[in-house]
Amino acid sequence: MDKIVLLCGKLFCSTTGTVKEKVAVTVEGEKITAVCPVEQADTAGCTVYDLGDKFVTPGLIDAHVHTIWDGEVEFMDCINKGTIGDLTIRSMLLAKKDLMAGFTTIRDEGSYGFADIAVRNAIDRGEIDGPRMFVSGEAISSTGGHSDGWLAPQITGKCQSGVIIDGPDAGRRAARYNLKYGADQIKIMATGGVGNPGEPGAIELTFEEMKAILDVANSRGRISSAHAHGAQGIKNAIRAGITSIEHGMLMDDECVELMARHGTYLVPTIIAGQRINENGVAAGLPAEVVEKSVRCLQGHRENLRKCRQAGVKICFGTDAGTSFNYHGKQAYEFSLMVDFGFTVAQVLQAATATNAQLLGWQDKVGSVEPGKLADIAAFDGDPFDDISSMQRCSFVMKGGKVYKA
Repeated sequence: MDKIVLLCGKLFCSTTGTVKEKVAVTVEGEKITAVCPVEQADTAGCTVYDLGDKFVTPGLIDAHVHTIWDGEVEFMDCINKGTIGDLTIRSMLLAKKDLMAGFTTIRDEGSYGFADIAVRNAIDRGEIDGPRMFVSGEAISSTGGHSDGWLAPQITGKCQSGVIIDGPDAGRRAARYNLKYGADQIKIMATGGVGNPGEPGAIELTFEEMKAILDVANSRGRISSAHAHGAQGIKNAIRAGITSIEHGMLMDDECVELMARHGTYLVPTIIAGQRINENGVAAGLPAEVVEKSVRCLQGHRENLRKCRQAGVKICFGTDAGTSFNYHGKQAYEFSLMVDFGFTVAQVLQAATATNAQLLGWQDKVGSVEPGKLADIAAFDGDPFDDISSMQRCSFVMKGGKVYKA
């Protein structure tokens, strides 16, 4: 078995939030076998990568992407006009973009036609290159909800982006349907959103519907996530047993307290709203979408401060694929999180150790330690001096295989 040694100028330790200098990482097969000072490394007969001028991290994890979209203004057109075959190929190509940006693991938060499951399986079989994928299948929503289609009545029901349910029994069936075809987790749409008609904070799934869905997930040891902007929808999802809240932009103080008490994770996705606000109506976005996005993002900074103060487990996720939020470019979220008051160590831990814990994969990814899978990324520049350096990935290894150097 060939050995690889990485000579790291600076290595981020995600378990402590600190940086070590001049560290050697030895890789055999798909796993890390040793981490030691450079001067103690045995490089004889090894393939050596000199990363002495790089900032090295565990492979990054994006806990919220959509691999069937890539920043389109009308991103639902991909579903309305594309075949499932088109979407699967698209998902494959966009997932690889994430890998090449240093994201060795992604959580797909809702696909169509199980394209995400097909791509994950092909990656796992070694048939195509891509990141580790933790997938949801099709998100579960209500009639007229965030994943429903908005075509004319005579054709509605054919182009929705999720499984549409009404009532607890239909919710159970939808959860079982996703798990039957290979979903790793269950995604629900608890409230409205920015991109569909209606108020983003409006409750869409009832508590009883969410409880029925999440009982299926929890009884099978699966995690779950809830698209949730509005405070009451967030509270309902937490009390129903959700693992993570996605977005959470219109939360109140009780939401913060509940997340802290229940150990619920929060995935803030600042970039999704920021990209809409930056581009606006001039770029072709509907005025009502921009207005809702601006309103949602206004209180997000203060809410995230309260979450940090309360000890809520905050993750790194980007909603990559939504309007102007391109795959392979989502590391801009690091800069936004720092601007919103997070320390550099906090955002790096969110994208590594915390996200690994969210997925239940902390025993195999999320840190550079002996016994872990050799998922490693390196960047030009030091994010502790310039956080935008996280957008300059120059080395990617996944499972001991080098994809970018």
